Amino acid sequence: MEILAPAGNEQSLIAAVRSGADAVYLGTGAFNARRNADNFRDNSLAEAVNYCHGRGVKVYVTLNTLIRDEELSAFLTAAREVAEAGPDGVIVQDMAVVRVLQEICPDLPLVGSTQMSVHNAAGVKALEDMGFARVVLARELTLEEIRAIRKQTRAELEVFVHGALCMSVSGMCYYSAMMGERSGNRGLCAQPCRLNSACNGRPYALSLKDMSFITRVRDLEAAGVCSVKIEGRMKRPEYVAAAVTAVRDALAGREPDMATLQAVFSRSGFTDGYLTGKRNVRMFGVRTAEDAAASKTVFGKLAELYRREFPGVPVDLKLTAASDALSLTAADREGNEATATAPIQRMDMAPLTEDIARRNLSKTGGTPFSARSCSVDLPDDLPVPGSVVNGLRREALDKLLALRSRGNGYALHAMAVPEIPPYTPQKQTLRLRFERADQAFFAPGVEAVILPMEEIEGHPELLAGETPVWAELPQLIWPLEEQAILDRLMALKEKGLTDAVAWNVCELILAQRAGLAVHGGPTLNVTNTLSLEAYERMGLADTTLSFELPVKMGAKLGGNRPRGILAYGRLPLMQFRACPARGEKGCGGCAGRPELVDRKGIVFPMVCHGRRYTTLLNSVPLYLGDKVLPPFDFVTLYFTTEDLATCRRVFEGFRRGEAPWFDRTSGLAFRTLL
Repeated sequence: MEILAPAGNEQSLIAAVRSGADAVYLGTGAFNARRNADNFRDNSLAEAVNYCHGRGVKVYVTLNTLIRDEELSAFLTAAREVAEAGPDGVIVQDMAVVRVLQEICPDLPLVGSTQMSVHNAAGVKALEDMGFARVVLARELTLEEIRAIRKQTRAELEVFVHGALCMSVSGMCYYSAMMGERSGNRGLCAQPCRLNSACNGRPYALSLKDMSFITRVRDLEAAGVCSVKIEGRMKRPEYVAAAVTAVRDALAGREPDMATLQAVFSRSGFTDGYLTGKRNVRMFGVRTAEDAAASKTVFGKLAELYRREFPGVPVDLKLTAASDALSLTAADREGNEATATAPIQRMDMAPLTEDIARRNLSKTGGTPFSARSCSVDLPDDLPVPGSVVNGLRREALDKLLALRSRGNGYALHAMAVPEIPPYTPQKQTLRLRFERADQAFFAPGVEAVILPMEEIEGHPELLAGETPVWAELPQLIWPLEEQAILDRLMALKEKGLTDAVAWNVCELILAQRAGLAVHGGPTLNVTNTLSLEAYERMGLADTTLSFELPVKMGAKLGGNRPRGILAYGRLPLMQFRACPARGEKGCGGCAGRPELVDRKGIVFPMVCHGRRYTTLLNSVPLYLGDKVLPPFDFVTLYFTTEDLATCRRVFEGFRRGEAPWFDRTSGLAFRTLL
């Protein structure tokens, strides 16, 4: 099982390698989900890869942010530099990034980032079909759900095992973008969730404790996980060393030092609530003054963990003697060999025995090597001091390390920045999305009415009207629910359902299996033309663009399929599996519409989806009805908490281009995120 450690800078990289990590993940200067880390720029990326490969450690490079069309040229340059450095894989989120990497370097393995929100078998299979070698699963899964995914899929599965937890399912969080124009999907999350928001009187209701599944790593291994990942590219090297050491101990059957690990960094301790399915109020915590004070007491101790090289590369050593020279060959498992020789100067001393020679050859401490075998073929009367053997060992191992550390980049194919032909919608239609059937109404000129599939199940007569009714799939479908969701979709199809809306790649696959036409929701995070085209090839009839993309940029996207925007509604800012409204006794009498209050007293409504997950909505609705918008194929009015009368009034006012009578936001429609 691979121990995968974070490397936000050179010091953390060294700490990870010397502590015994099997692999590290790191970012370059841009296009990675931790742009505020020091990262590895210019030649330092290749140097980092060579340093790791010399020591038998794999390297995964993060290129896992969303890009825009005007950034494609810069991304092509960055992608070539990464491929030339020769890492063992690239972690990605954006479909445009997938397209570029597969075209310029098809041999470079792709890893699906946790930002892709893959949380079930259908999602893993979708990435398998695209050629992904590995998938980082969502952090919200239970051990049983991970087992279920493994039984149905082939790709390698990577799971976070220790570190900070995002409150929202990764890739589905827009809180930082909406609050401060710093997008987590573009690597600049400002972590507003760590500020003091209250829910049901409980403070810091969006701040989860750090996760730690370290004591369960053998269970994860048995479940089919191939790599356990430590979060923390913004953390100190001592943290990295402590976490790697703890995981290594746990895998070896030793008791991990969790007390020291908690002292180096925690938020009121750790939680395993997601893995065990105990998603309760005990999962929440903050970084306290006591936590910070505890850290200062262990940093010096932890530095000792990475003071010396970790002997992680086994070698075979063979010492032989000719008539005038001693020769030592060091060979690794990958077929690399290095030889050192020294002339034989016969001295007046006892002969060098085989036992002494083996003992000296085995002294590989202070190097990344361990002696797997030592072969000695010497005459019985060779009067050579042991210091000569020591010198040969040092020289041969130095040569072998240099040989292993040579750069070995991938062959690159040519790719020019694609021309983006203009796309002009033929007409603009209007779609109405409702949270509940009692909000829904039909009106002339409306292209479609969209409702959650469970609302249509409760009111199948809606499918018989003149206006098409489309089923919105749940934004989160957990592994043990997949077949039931598919069966329900097929039952709705028999009653007349023809179309579905998918907010995630796994939902796209399930809807297609049910034989439905599929429309893409905004959390597919389409922000560029290549991504739009990728979803076209996957069979989407049309796509709602990310609401993080300014409307002028969205209107300039090329491609052939229709595209649209959300033009009204309380935007979904987060998707929770650990609901902040839960108390000590669970949901209690909650009616499924709790509220969150931030430190400024602003109220954010929440919508519970059958106690399966909860959506945090923006405090005020987006409204673009009185704005001059570029043409799109469709705009959607997204109704959530409104009553029927309000829905109708918003609809009529929007069609007339009226200014709103309510507080509103223009969202990010006219702002450009960093």
